Amino acid sequence: MKQYIKAIKKSFVVAGAILAMSGCKIDTNPLDRYTDVAVYQNPANIRSYVIGMYSEFSTFKFGTFPIGYDNATDALTDVMKYTSGISGNGTVNILASDASRVSASGPQLNYWATGYARIRRLNEFLEGLDKKAKGLDGDAKLKFQAEARFIRGYVYFWLVRLHGSVVLLDKLTSNKDNPRSSEDDCWNFIAADFAFAAANLPKTWDAINTGRATKGAAFGMLARTWLYAASIAEYDKKQFNTDELTGVPASKASAYYTNASNAANEVKKLAAEGLYDLDANFASIFTNKNTKEAIFKIDFVRPQLTHQYDLGFAPPKDAPGQVLVYGVPTAELVNEFEMSDGSTFSWSNSTMAANPYANREARFNATILYNGAVWKGRTINTTTSDAVEGFTEYGASSDPKRTVSGYYAKKLLDPLNTSIVVNKSDQSWIEMRYAEVLLIDAEAKTKINDIAGAKLSLNALRTKRGLPNTPSQTGTEMMKAIEHERIVELAFEGHRYWDLRRWRKAHIVLNNIRFTGHKITPNGSGVSYTTVSVDNSNRQFTPALYYIPIPLDEILKNNAITQIKGW
Repeated sequence: MKQYIKAIKKSFVVAGAILAMSGCKIDTNPLDRYTDVAVYQNPANIRSYVIGMYSEFSTFKFGTFPIGYDNATDALTDVMKYTSGISGNGTVNILASDASRVSASGPQLNYWATGYARIRRLNEFLEGLDKKAKGLDGDAKLKFQAEARFIRGYVYFWLVRLHGSVVLLDKLTSNKDNPRSSEDDCWNFIAADFAFAAANLPKTWDAINTGRATKGAAFGMLARTWLYAASIAEYDKKQFNTDELTGVPASKASAYYTNASNAANEVKKLAAEGLYDLDANFASIFTNKNTKEAIFKIDFVRPQLTHQYDLGFAPPKDAPGQVLVYGVPTAELVNEFEMSDGSTFSWSNSTMAANPYANREARFNATILYNGAVWKGRTINTTTSDAVEGFTEYGASSDPKRTVSGYYAKKLLDPLNTSIVVNKSDQSWIEMRYAEVLLIDAEAKTKINDIAGAKLSLNALRTKRGLPNTPSQTGTEMMKAIEHERIVELAFEGHRYWDLRRWRKAHIVLNNIRFTGHKITPNGSGVSYTTVSVDNSNRQFTPALYYIPIPLDEILKNNAITQIKGW
């Protein structure tokens, strides 16, 4: 790569640079790469180098991490079922039903080496800015530092929500032996990075820099960080791990919830200035590259940069013999969506059960492809009578590439992409939406007993989704409403597994249980619905999984680090 990419335009700037720059390193001097001196000799090169650092976000797009398949994290939970039972496409099912597959010697749920490689490069960049950069005024330097710390904060966020206690490195060091820091210190370190970014990033960038981190993105990540730290402080209470460095003191929960709400309020102020808003059309959020719901996202541009989300989740007749149907919605998710008037759906209600997909809230129709749904000019048939798109029992085929629950995932698919094999996909991956910020604010305010403020944020979201205000009055009722809202609003966006972990509910919700689907059978002029299991063995989530072990080879490399107790 003898030259940096030139004339990158609009949203392509980050996406293109992510791929083009991902191999560049400061500590090498090959003929086809920029040297240390070249990177810092002028602002244009510095800009290109930091843009290359954004490649880290692609590791997590569409819920790919940590299994390696889109939406796999959700498939560890009660909202999605992967259809295959074989290693590869079905690895997530193996992990969901066998907790022993996660170990210090195994590759699953492992980001340690990759994360620290990125942290080292970011720290190299920060040191280079401080000591070698030329042609930068103070403001430009602060912006570059803020971008680097935004990315570093994101990398550490993933490491800490996996392991709790990790090694904190705020600068370059030649010492390979570094101890773990306390989980509380880790969350505060991440928060400091995002707070610095929020203080020094612009509210918006010009068109050629679209896609770079902004003040709103940093405040949003800061709010998410403090919510996680507060949740651990409230719910963990050292019940699941005896390691001295894991956990957050319970006494800090209220202060951290307050911090989360304060950061969310900063995003709400930016929304009041017109930078962000809830989209009136929920279905269009994920295919509209200009949606104001997107606070931070990764854009794709066909044909240069694409992905294959549609091929992974579209129903089979979209491309017969070629679609993969990795995962499908569970009945648990389908049942969670409300009726259009805000009432709770129930199969025990004879009127609802007779026509279960009628009069459901708009998010249901935007998220789920169900029997009778219209999709790309055809009517979806998920009954047992359809040999291509109809129901098949989980386990009847090792890799059926069709629904095992009676449903297909509609959310995130592009309804206008009628040739997904040729076109591939170019929907944006929205890492953070304004809707999530409102849900963070509602939860944080509930926890500090500002029920009125919590209801304002929750009801703002529900109103935009065409639903009545929440009837919840107490903190307990509000948390139940918020959990429900996070399930339906954020489905297939990679939050459910991590929510259950931070609330310390995963060992209850995801353990010793089998999730379900609906087998739909033609019955005269109508159909009948039978609830069936989509699992052929019980799910397993042991308390030890709240803190994923550090990979054994990292323990062997670092003489100052100890394994998290319990592993």
